[in-house]
Amino acid sequence: MSTNESNKEAPAKGQTKDFQAKTSRGEATRQKLLDAAEEIFGEKGYFRASVVDITLKAGVAQGTFYVYFPGKQDIFAELVRELSHNLRREISQAVSGLNSRREVEERGFAAFFAFIKKHRNLYRIMQQVEFVDEDLYKWYYRRMAQGYVQGVEAAMEAGEFRRLDPETVAYALMGIAEFIGMRWVLWEGKDVPAKAFNTVMSMVMEGLHAD
Repeated sequence: MSTNESNKEAPAKGQTKDFQAKTSRGEATRQKLLDAAEEIFGEKGYFRASVVDITLKAGVAQGTFYVYFPGKQDIFAELVRELSHNLRREISQAVSGLNSRREVEERGFAAFFAFIKKHRNLYRIMQQVEFVDEDLYKWYYRRMAQGYVQGVEAAMEAGEFRRLDPETVAYALMGIAEFIGMRWVLWEGKDVPAKAFNTVMSMVMEGLHAD
């Protein structure tokens, strides 16, 4: 599993003005609100969560929230974009400099599992996005797939993967990663067992290996 962070970040539909803080203290407050939102949306769900819940969790005044975000849907959308960016960055860093596609897939899958272990609420949040902002939901997965497709295409060009439709392969591998992570990381709160990880790698590499 790999991504390409060199691609331009495409904003989701309905993205609001840039409320980026101008000072390091302001940025810290903004991040505190996003961290609180990640926990609150993960625990309560978007529709049951409130701005008050988020500010109480963050330990800031309710009025301070509106300095950074116009409303609940805006911080939710920004949280999804931030999680997407951070996940892709961590995977990209994990696979940087690797030449073997098997190594890229192994390190990329491992980086994905490590990230969702730290951000288990990502699953719960993404399960809600489709009902809050369908365009943002589509953007998240299309943006994840964008760099992956390029990596798959490169592996095909290098003769490591057999010739198939790169986009279909990328989405299939993303689906494998999501459901394997859901089975162990989300449901049981532990690392993906070595047996399961090795099974995935064997299935992926043998299924895609060029003849």
